[in-house]
Amino acid sequence: MREWRAERLRATKAKTTVAKAYRLLKGILETVVDDDLITRNPCRIKGAGKESAAERRIATVAQVDALADAIGIRWRLMVYLGAYGPMRPEELAGLRRRDVDIDNLVIRVRVAEPERTNGKRAPRPTKSDAGARVVVLPPFLRKEVKRHLDWFAEKGPDGLVFVGEKGAAFRRTTFGRKWRRARGSAGLPDGFRFYDLRHTGHTLATRSGATLRDTMARAGQSSEKAALIYQHSDEERQREVAAGLDDLVRTERAKHHTDDRAHHREESSAG
Repeated sequence: MREWRAERLRATKAKTTVAKAYRLLKGILETVVDDDLITRNPCRIKGAGKESAAERRIATVAQVDALADAIGIRWRLMVYLGAYGPMRPEELAGLRRRDVDIDNLVIRVRVAEPERTNGKRAPRPTKSDAGARVVVLPPFLRKEVKRHLDWFAEKGPDGLVFVGEKGAAFRRTTFGRKWRRARGSAGLPDGFRFYDLRHTGHTLATRSGATLRDTMARAGQSSEKAALIYQHSDEERQREVAAGLDDLVRTERAKHHTDDRAHHREESSAG
């Protein structure tokens, strides 16, 4: 058993996958023991079935801004919504104009549209009941949202908020190339994923005073483990969280001598 595990670790370099396989094998052999086919379960390696999840990466406010600047004006709002929504890629793909209330700076997440291997979208309900939610954005994003809707979103209430340069629904592979280039320009490690923006948003919201139930409601999360903690976080409370996040981002930008004008230079040059 030790030789098998060692060989799997050498071959796959995937500790989590090997741990899951070990647990499955141990469970099967427990049944074999119960059926008196063997006398003892050979899976007796301490800790072999435990998974140690790698600590999630967090970007700074300056790094999020650098990502947004590097990825280009068409996609910068997607970076900001991924971090300060925080919204999943498939939720961003499903956003329509009617979901965005620019006056109240609110986004209503209704559906998710993950991309299949053939490149086609697969519209479906959000990941969980908690995923269908209202996201109140921090005020510093108002200009970003308005500009994106004016310049890039499809027309009409059902128009997609994010579309590619040719006017069609954006492809994951195309965005992935832009993401990797922007990530390198921003000085973030190769392992930093778009999903890590969500963790960044969680962390920054917590630093600005949000509670666990606030961040869970904001990110559209629910789990059995958190069932006793999760409660409804109403829109008024979400506005307080968004305001705290707004203060935090503006303070961090001030430390790096950046302001709203610096983040809208391309507005005048591109217009």
